Amino acid sequence: MTRLLLFLLCSALVWAQAPAAKSALDKKTLEGYLRHLLLYPSHVQIAVGDPKPSEVPGLLEVNVHASAGNASEDRLFLVSKDGSRILDARVYDVAKNPFQKDIDKLKTDASPALGTPGAPVVIVLFSDFQCSYCAQEAKSLRADLLKAFPTQVRLYFKDMPLQQIHPWAMPAATTGRCLFRQKEPLFWEFHDWAFGNQTQLTPENFVPKLTEWAKSKGLDTAQLDACRTGKEAEAEVLRSMAEARALGVASTPTMYINGRKLGGYVPWENLKQIIEFEIGYQATAKNAGECCALPPLSPVKAQ
Repeated sequence: MTRLLLFLLCSALVWAQAPAAKSALDKKTLEGYLRHLLLYPSHVQIAVGDPKPSEVPGLLEVNVHASAGNASEDRLFLVSKDGSRILDARVYDVAKNPFQKDIDKLKTDASPALGTPGAPVVIVLFSDFQCSYCAQEAKSLRADLLKAFPTQVRLYFKDMPLQQIHPWAMPAATTGRCLFRQKEPLFWEFHDWAFGNQTQLTPENFVPKLTEWAKSKGLDTAQLDACRTGKEAEAEVLRSMAEARALGVASTPTMYINGRKLGGYVPWENLKQIIEFEIGYQATAKNAGECCALPPLSPVKAQ
């Protein structure tokens, strides 16, 4: 009897000392796991959302918001109901456009645009006037896009100045908004000037050089200064930045081609192939959806 009691006592002690099973439904546990998995350093703030039912039966979804200064991102994880497994995956409904969730978030009203309204391919570009890769993309798009696709593509420009690393990007973005308000072609002239002179522009000389350029175009520089230093143009840029964050855009340039996300600089030959593929798809697809707050996409007529 004594041996049995000792055995039961030892077993109870071992059981009591056994570590509790980790669960991704515990916010601190999930945060620690993701810091290791995704290389989030200590200065990055992480907010783990409450688990909610997901589109996939048997799994919960948890949104994780990471932020540091002006930079932030949201990532959605699927978690098993017992908390033992997490999945970093996107869920698709085969009856819908695979990019519909992002298409629903893309807003193109009051954005500078090039190309044909109602074109079968819509490109929404998030860019930064001080970003060198954005300058490469801008040069390529301006030189080749409408030449290759004169009626099949509509391009929209959206601002996403990375203020923490690009000190004159925000002033450039607000300037672009002011010029767009005056007359859309003025925005594109400024777009080409800013990207074309990017390596010569600095936080100290941006305004003097802008004033010189504006005078050469016969613009009212006092009116432009009042606009670009006011709150309305800045609010429009901030709204564009908020849209980018809602989409999970973390770098520039980032393009959406009929909702398909392409991050980073895309060489023209690669971009051309993607556009050609989308033109062909849109001509016959039954689930193409509507892109980017435009009327229904029109099919391309056979040549």
